Amino acid sequence: MKTARDYLDEANAVVPRVTSEEAIEIHALGQAVFIDVRDSNSLRQTGIIAGATHVPRGMLELSADPESEYYKPIFKKDVQICIVCGGGLMAAMAGKTLAEMGYLNVINVGGTNAWKEAGGPTEPYEK
Repeated sequence: MKTARDYLDEANAVVPRVTSEEAIEIHALGQAVFIDVRDSNSLRQTGIIAGATHVPRGMLELSADPESEYYKPIFKKDVQICIVCGGGLMAAMAGKTLAEMGYLNVINVGGTNAWKEAGGPTEPYEK
């Protein structure tokens, strides 16, 4: 029987985690897609990384599958995808899911608090 720790360890083995400073440098280049997998209430409370797209963790597979009616065209297999959440746990597991779906350039940015503390740009979430 698997535990949550087992799932997290597997995700961390597949999806590289970068520091907030490294993620800010990636963001500044403007070539990566940033995806926040937290729920809408969290986003309204803390804001979102500037230019990031909100894809709730529960909709990730549907949003990333080109065959799904819920597909979001921001998901491209040849673009770096940077996943963020509150602290990095959901981002790791979401990243592993994307890797299993064939997205090979996925990184775990960690959490929005660390991003903010490092001076990363944010914007209000108003949806």
